[in-house]
Amino acid sequence: MQRRTILKSTAALGVATMMGGKVAFARGLEKVKAGFVYISPVADGGWSFQHHQSALALQEKFGDKVEIVWQENVPEGADVERVLTQMALSGCNIIFSTSFGYMDPTNAVAAKFPDVKFEHATGYKRNTSNVSTYNARFYEGRAVQGHIAGKMTKSNKIGYIGSFPIPEVLMGINSYYLHAKKANPAVELSVVWAFTWFDPAKEADAVKALIDQGVDVIASHTDSTAPLAEAAKTGGRVIGFGQASDMPEYKPSPRVSSIIDNWTPYYIKRVGALLDGSYAQVDAWEGIAGGEVLIGEITDAVPADIKSEAEALRDFISAGTYHPFTGPIKKQDGSVWLASGVTAPDGDLLGMNFYVEGIKGNLPS
Repeated sequence: MQRRTILKSTAALGVATMMGGKVAFARGLEKVKAGFVYISPVADGGWSFQHHQSALALQEKFGDKVEIVWQENVPEGADVERVLTQMALSGCNIIFSTSFGYMDPTNAVAAKFPDVKFEHATGYKRNTSNVSTYNARFYEGRAVQGHIAGKMTKSNKIGYIGSFPIPEVLMGINSYYLHAKKANPAVELSVVWAFTWFDPAKEADAVKALIDQGVDVIASHTDSTAPLAEAAKTGGRVIGFGQASDMPEYKPSPRVSSIIDNWTPYYIKRVGALLDGSYAQVDAWEGIAGGEVLIGEITDAVPADIKSEAEALRDFISAGTYHPFTGPIKKQDGSVWLASGVTAPDGDLLGMNFYVEGIKGNLPS
């Protein structure tokens, strides 16, 4: 395990009290040891990189009141329980498990360590009172990317690399397509499923497959910079977006903008709550308005009028005056999902298991 140590000891856990079914501390901790578990290398340039940057920002915020430890390259499987158990035994007061497939192991280990707080990213199970969940409304950023894609494509063919067909990913695909279609009614979307979060070779192959189909704008929901690296080989013919982090090394093209996952506010809030005694179990889901989804710089490779439209869309979403899933919207089979003017309830989004009308191809089971 890689470690970065700021302090050598942690304080005893505060006395817990029950408040409306949630656990809160009667008093705070003097010091906190926070653990982070990553599915890919912290140098992946995307998902784990961004989580780790926020962990470092947490450490900087609280100084010697906080120690952070982490382990990278932990695959979704049996090894997760071992890593989480080791962190709990090492004295961590709070552990952030940062991949969807860590959900069941996180809840299993949490049940064995009721005095340790567990925070699971992108999951929905909170089987014990010491498990909280947190996510970001990535679909809001996908709406902005979709608008750019619809306006920028010359072939009218845009692409998307999916990791796994879970609601978080399907929200992104559907939002991206719907807003590309609004910007350009002639647009067609191709989806290639990589069935991995992090595998640069598979991600590059997915880009090649999309390019072979005539796609010239590509978004992805995988963790590495490989899609942009592959797009860069086309000499400007194919553009794309930074995923999870800004990926500025590919500016001004092929990376014309990005979705930046900004976990810093959440990590500071949760560890701060342990320190001041206000910690309680939560299910958090913030977006552009909460600062957890940031739209990276839209470069000069995007015409000024398209850039202005995309920024206005971002601002409308942030202000709450526009919801990316506002009807009328039909499912792929033609059935009505949302009537005109109706916005999608969070429950529908969190259980999304379908493509919207207009997306071709079968959804993997």
